[in-house]
Amino acid sequence: MIKVSPKAKRLLVPIVSVIAGFLVGAIIMLIWSYDPLQAYSSMFESALGSMNGIGETIRNATPLILIAIGFQISSAAGFFNIGLPGQAQAGWLTAIWIGLAWKNLPVYILLPIEIIAGIIAGALVAGIAGWLRAYFGTNEVISTIMLNYTVLYLCQYLHQDVMSKNLRIDTDTTKSIPANASLRIPSLSAAFGDSRISGGIFLALIGLVIFWFVMKKTTVGFEIKAVGLNPFASRYAGMSDKKNIIVSMLLSGAFCGLGGVIQGLGTYQNYFTQTTTLDIGWDGMSVALLGGMSAIGILLASILFSILKIGGLGMQTLAGIPYEIVSIVIAAIIFFVAISWAVGLLFKEKKTDKTATYLATAETDSRKANSQEGGQA
Repeated sequence: MIKVSPKAKRLLVPIVSVIAGFLVGAIIMLIWSYDPLQAYSSMFESALGSMNGIGETIRNATPLILIAIGFQISSAAGFFNIGLPGQAQAGWLTAIWIGLAWKNLPVYILLPIEIIAGIIAGALVAGIAGWLRAYFGTNEVISTIMLNYTVLYLCQYLHQDVMSKNLRIDTDTTKSIPANASLRIPSLSAAFGDSRISGGIFLALIGLVIFWFVMKKTTVGFEIKAVGLNPFASRYAGMSDKKNIIVSMLLSGAFCGLGGVIQGLGTYQNYFTQTTTLDIGWDGMSVALLGGMSAIGILLASILFSILKIGGLGMQTLAGIPYEIVSIVIAAIIFFVAISWAVGLLFKEKKTDKTATYLATAETDSRKANSQEGGQA
């Protein structure tokens, strides 16, 4: 057992979890006669070995950052919001629909409307679960799971039966949004090897700053964390647990909705019928679990998961290793994060002797006082 400071332990546990996940993947590759060194070198070469690869890695990480923030806000309030895919999907469809319907508006009007509308759509979906929990005590896990599928099929209905045919190519795919409705920045895309990176990365970075500021520097963030730590004590202190439940879920859904907006306006430029819940919702949750309540942690975890996703394709094409191996590595990392208490047993926090520190301080103060008295005499 290694003795470390509490801060170092919080840093080392996720690092060890990631390393353990890679080791599990390597062992499985060896069992099936694959070369793990070749596999992982192909992974990192594909994700980071060219400007296009770096651009795609950043592009893939962008919505994960926002969705991870959304999950962490609800988690701080003590709620397990697993409706992330539905909230992101609501934001995606809403933004694309507005971009196609109001395509003649100038970019400085249309783009903010799309983004705000997508944020509101995600917030409303999460707000339903928050309202049910606050006033009826409904388990948010059940309600958010149900809302995922409600949103999935509602979006399918709206897309195929309500949206104007002028906005669709067919019943499965909308037309592409015009340039004035897009988050794509041609010069940025060209700088990263004509990848699909978009201005959404700047929104994600702003989102990280807002997340840090709200949770660390505002009354809203303090009350959300207080309710999550001890709802009874916070209620006794005069905080409204119902208000904070709803606020935390609205904020959570808003960030997830923005993640969906970026997926639509930045990556795909259209909306197409989804046959299952969005992967970015579940990946964003994984990023949140690995990154913890830290803005920097979420940023680094999103980049790691993006490297695994983008680089996994390189493992398949360059090293001939099945993509499922990547899924095993991701699952192993999540597993070790989930049992972080067990990983934490490897490290023992250094304990300072508060009594000794107090006595030493008191002795020093006494000597200073005596020396001052002697000087005056």
